[in-house]
Amino acid sequence: MTLVINDKHSNSSSNKILNRVTSSVAIQGYEGSFHQVAAQHFFGKEVTVIPCATFREVIKKASNKKESDGGVMAIENSIAGSILPNYNLLLKSQLTIVGEVYLQIGQHLLVNPGVTLEDIKEVHSHPMALLQCIDYLEKFPHWKLVETEDTALSAKHLHQRRSRHSAAIAGKLAAELYQLNMLAANIQTEKNNYTRFLVLQNGSVATTFENADKASLYFETDHSKGSLAKVLAVIAENGINLSKLQSMPIPGSDFLYGFFADMEINDHQHFEEVIKNIKPLTANVKVLGVYKNGKLKVKNLRRWK
Repeated sequence: MTLVINDKHSNSSSNKILNRVTSSVAIQGYEGSFHQVAAQHFFGKEVTVIPCATFREVIKKASNKKESDGGVMAIENSIAGSILPNYNLLLKSQLTIVGEVYLQIGQHLLVNPGVTLEDIKEVHSHPMALLQCIDYLEKFPHWKLVETEDTALSAKHLHQRRSRHSAAIAGKLAAELYQLNMLAANIQTEKNNYTRFLVLQNGSVATTFENADKASLYFETDHSKGSLAKVLAVIAENGINLSKLQSMPIPGSDFLYGFFADMEINDHQHFEEVIKNIKPLTANVKVLGVYKNGKLKVKNLRRWK
């Protein structure tokens, strides 16, 4: 592995390089979804998205160089936490993490032009979006809440059916794409609601950058006494900040666990030294990607416990 780490560069240069070689990426959800917004943040608004019904389909299409140039997949949320099945999908794939996007999730009440609050009888959206906006929705007890498979799809159906008595909860992009009015903006209860998305490419063609300053890896210990502590000690001794450690059961084992780790790196040699020194301490180690830190720029963000 040969990388040059330099945190003085901005993420924009990396994205411009990817823009020149990336034309279409797989996303979970429909056009107008937050996955599409994340893709546009990273690749630019001209990127073509390939909607997928499931995360498994995203991985499948992103892995096929004939079908796409990569994919964008949510991995964690500041309220709901990690999306554990997606870690497992990533581990089993041949995809490499080439970037990340932290996106603030704003949920809006959308209606067809001319519809007022008094006209609404039903509100359609994904169950999670309805739950995120429950404090606002409870102000209107006569509204029927209808669960759907996707926020953007709810907006699309609202537009297609031209209903005057229905509303949808979705993002700003969905409102723009489906020509809907934003009757009430940012109705989610928790305003500091952020989702982290991973940008993925087939490992055989994945782009690497000189300004990479973050790494993600997976490792398994031998589960002997103090084995995890020894791995963490190696990371700390090399001056690397461990920004996240996520445990996950090893499929087929009797309650044995593997660990996904995110590291903030500013010295290439120290990172290579960590990988070298933890190999004897682990039963399995895999670098999932070395990329530019997306950096969550939020004021007064309350971290979940």
